[in-house]
Amino acid sequence: MEAKNLWQQQIEQLLLEVEQQIDLHEDDLFVIGCSTSEVKGQKIGTAGGLEIAEALFEPLRAFAERNKVHLAFQGCEHINRAITMERKTQKLYRLSEVSVIPVVLAGGSMSAYAYTQFQDPVVVEHVQAQAGIDIGQTMIGMQLQPVAVPIRVSIKQIGEAVVTIAKTRPKLIGGTRAFYG
Repeated sequence: MEAKNLWQQQIEQLLLEVEQQIDLHEDDLFVIGCSTSEVKGQKIGTAGGLEIAEALFEPLRAFAERNKVHLAFQGCEHINRAITMERKTQKLYRLSEVSVIPVVLAGGSMSAYAYTQFQDPVVVEHVQAQAGIDIGQTMIGMQLQPVAVPIRVSIKQIGEAVVTIAKTRPKLIGGTRAFYG
């Protein structure tokens, strides 16, 4: 099987399992971190490729449309892990725009590809998403609301990249006499 088709099948299966396990709500923010280098089996930041980003983007967009959630793509360390999203999402969440355009060598292939596919792309410094997928250990935890809860799925890798999925839940506060329902 061609690698591109395999990556698409893996992400599609993973997203179906995410839908079964995470109670997503309309307008939730869903963050994606993706090292296309790791998908290829290379060290993060060394061998990225737009062909991988292209293979993964459409299934992610379809997932977002089905679930009425907003996608946010974390860039690489060269842009301080800034987030690429649609301007309407940035406005909805009242986030401040930053001045950078992600490119393959400074932003990462996935974030750069998303920037070219969005209708009105914008980059913000950080978000607090309700859930997300980390493909290749890109450390999306900084972009999630507290408290992050890992989700287990049958797809452990996309290509050669380790996959981690997380949702968030409200903090439990109040101590031993509190009721959490």
